[in-house]
Amino acid sequence: MANSDVSLLAKLENIKEIRGKSIQLEKVKLKLKQEFDITENEEKCLQEYKMEMELLLQEKMAHVEELRLIHADINTMETTIKQAEEERNRSLENAKKLYEEYRPLKDEVDGMRATIGLEKLAELTEEEEKLTPEYFDKQKSEWQSEAAEPSIPESLAVAAAAAQQLQVPRPAKTERQAFRQQPPPMKACLSCHQQIHRNAPICPLCKAKSRSRNPKKPKRKLDE
Repeated sequence: MANSDVSLLAKLENIKEIRGKSIQLEKVKLKLKQEFDITENEEKCLQEYKMEMELLLQEKMAHVEELRLIHADINTMETTIKQAEEERNRSLENAKKLYEEYRPLKDEVDGMRATIGLEKLAELTEEEEKLTPEYFDKQKSEWQSEAAEPSIPESLAVAAAAAQQLQVPRPAKTERQAFRQQPPPMKACLSCHQQIHRNAPICPLCKAKSRSRNPKKPKRKLDE
């Protein structure tokens, strides 16, 4: 009878320890998934930012009178891309550390569960297919190769630099008046309600994200 009680107490202690470890595992898992989601979202945002950057540079070449506003948008976008890359890379590193913490902890919990006849917990890949050890090394390698490449095509960068140096001749008074009747296309920022450039993805005043009501499509890109 005494041996049975000892065995029961030992089993209860194991269950208590398993419960504690399982709670810890779920916390790590939740943090891991949060960092993973941030990483994926920032990557999607980066692609949108880079596409908008290319469209802005094309418009800069085509409309000299819009150079000042577009150039300001480009500077803002470069800063935004850099910040997004830093946030994405930081989230990736955090996710990798959490993944390295999660794996041995899960193995430990699975082993403890097996001692009392419980099944193993579901693998992360059953919930997030991309969450594998290869994901972190592959993403880091791909992003490093992206960083080594120019963010915009070389031809567009050269054209943008040349356009920036272009000195617009001072027009006569009548010509200035005519020019003022044709301001660059603008839109109102949904946050601060100030007028900003039509294609600006981020308000340069309040830094709020903005979406064009009539966004440009890739098919309008200049032919090679």
